[in-house]
Parts: sequence; structure tokens; C-alpha cells
Amino acid sequence: MARAGKDSVRRLKTAKKRKASSQRWLERQLNDPYVKRAKEEDYRSRAAFKLIELDDRFGLVKGAKRVVDLGIAPGGWAQVVRRRAPKAAIVGIDILETEPIEGVEILLMDFMDDAAPAALTAALDGSPDLVMSDMAANTVGHKQTDHLRTMALVEAAAWFAVEVLETGGAFVAKGFAGGTDKELLDLLKKHFKTVKHAKPPASRKGSSEWYVVAQGFKGRDED
Repeated sequence: MARAGKDSVRRLKTAKKRKASSQRWLERQLNDPYVKRAKEEDYRSRAAFKLIELDDRFGLVKGAKRVVDLGIAPGGWAQVVRRRAPKAAIVGIDILETEPIEGVEILLMDFMDDAAPAALTAALDGSPDLVMSDMAANTVGHKQTDHLRTMALVEAAAWFAVEVLETGGAFVAKGFAGGTDKELLDLLKKHFKTVKHAKPPASRKGSSEWYVVAQGFKGRDED
């Protein structure tokens, strides 16, 4: 008979060549209900549920006509948009290869490339009404440096949104707590009617990640 409680948690036998951090990651994946749901519902990553939960709360996706997905790999967020706004045009960009998604144009390039903004808007053939970013910088192991690198990506995504969104549009992006996001918030509050922070339930409790949700883009005439 299977025993309940702590014994029901799946644990891996430690492999001689497996690092402790890898061991913890594998055990966490095996015991993560969102990983299981992602497989059951055919989403490419558990991150899809973060967007689902944000959309349920803020109504970001329903009614969207043109969507930009920054840091699209592996494609979970784009899958959510396809299911919730099936008529929307979607273009994504990432430096990582992403398996094709029906109805989604994927650009294999660095968002920080000078040519990226023009390539994204050209692919949509019009101004997006939703810009979403789940980008994070590659870590170097130094907490402060990693935070600053990721926040630089978030700020770049926010500036892109301000440059391309149609009036009334929305912006959602992942960031990390660290106390250096004042400039980002000032920018968003200037250009959007509402700006809120959120940590969806699918975001792991031990993670410092949060999401910023800016809605009601005021338009470039008010700059």
C-alpha cells in the first residue's frame, strides 16, 4: 500500500555525476502540478499557466488582434494566445530555436538587435494591441548582475511597446524583484492608464519573479 504524506513526493536516486542543483531541479519538475498540467493540456511549458492566470485576472488576450511575443521560446505563451484569440495575428522573436506553431510567425533573432523592432512590426502589418515579454537574460551566477541584465531587457521591451502599440493597447512583462525598477514604472505610468504588479499562482513561491501589467496605452500623441 502506498503511504501518504511526505512519502508521496517523488524523489530521484542521486546519480554520481549529477550536481545537487540539477537533482533539486529534476525533483521539483517531477512534483510540479503545473508541469503535469502542461503535458496533459499540450502546452510546451508550465509558463503558459502564468499567462492564463494573468489573462483571467486582467483580460489581456481576449479580443486582441495583433500580438508580439518577445522571448517566445518554447512557445507556451503564443499557444495560449492562439487558443484564446484564434483570429489574432501573432509574431514572436527569440535567439533560441522555436518549433513552429500554426498561425504564428517566429523570428530567429536577438530582440536587442537594432533590426528587430522593424522586423516585428513588418511581420504584423500593423500596430500590435498587445506586447508581451517573458524574456530573461542568461544568468552569470551573480545575483545583482543577473537582475540588472534582465531588467535591461524588460525596459527595452517597455520602450518597444511605447513605440509600437496602438492606443488602448497593453503590455505585460516578467521582471525580478530587486528595487531597481523605478525607471521602468515611471515610464509605464507615463504612457498607460493603469500599471500593476502581479505574481500569478503558477509562479513558484520561491522565485523572485513578478509581472508588470500595463493597460490602456495613451498613444504617442501624449508623449
